[in-house]
Amino acid sequence: MSLLKRAIDSYMLKVSGLDVFCDRCLRTERWGGSVVLMVVDAAFDSIGLNYFTAVVPKVEEFNKKFVESGRISGLKDLAEADMDELREVWKNNRSWLVAKGVASYLSTSTRGGEKSAFRAWASSASLEKWRDGPIGSIKGVGLVTFQYLRMMGGVDTVMPDKIVKKVINEILESADEEPVNDDMEFIRKVEEIALTCGYRPIELCWMTWLVQPEGKTMRMEKYSALLSKI
Repeated sequence: MSLLKRAIDSYMLKVSGLDVFCDRCLRTERWGGSVVLMVVDAAFDSIGLNYFTAVVPKVEEFNKKFVESGRISGLKDLAEADMDELREVWKNNRSWLVAKGVASYLSTSTRGGEKSAFRAWASSASLEKWRDGPIGSIKGVGLVTFQYLRMMGGVDTVMPDKIVKKVINEILESADEEPVNDDMEFIRKVEEIALTCGYRPIELCWMTWLVQPEGKTMRMEKYSALLSKI
């Protein structure tokens, strides 16, 4: 067994059951299968706040205020929603420009349903030319948000955010390998590690977030009930 696999295995043992959550993500079934909520989730997450304490509660608030009330029933409604009303839930303009921009594009091709449109975009989107595509070119959508959307659209890949890079690079260094800082190179490296070590890229990605401690408790334990809902 290689040093790298041994190191990866030791981390993955801490997050047993992660595969169930990752399966749901790859089936585009997070947030009860609501593409609107997945888009809003990614848009809120794009500004770098704590996912579990800031993003998730606000997505739930948006759901109650707009979706469950029937005010926003699909992507087209989100694209056309009034900004002042949306800011009652989340004040950041950039997030709403991202959400509305993504919703606007996806709502132009929903003949087979919103989930099909989302998955069709994700499967055809080019990582190498991500910035030139219809979603990557939306103001406020960076590579991390682009990758997050692709993951929820069914693509088994990884987000090169600061936590993911920190943990994976720590693992690489512990196995006497060089860390990878370039975002595109990092994505390819994690995909390679996953293949070599017998995991999926998405599992390595979510592992890095869920092994983080909050207080004296690891996130995987602290938010276990929440994970089953989202």
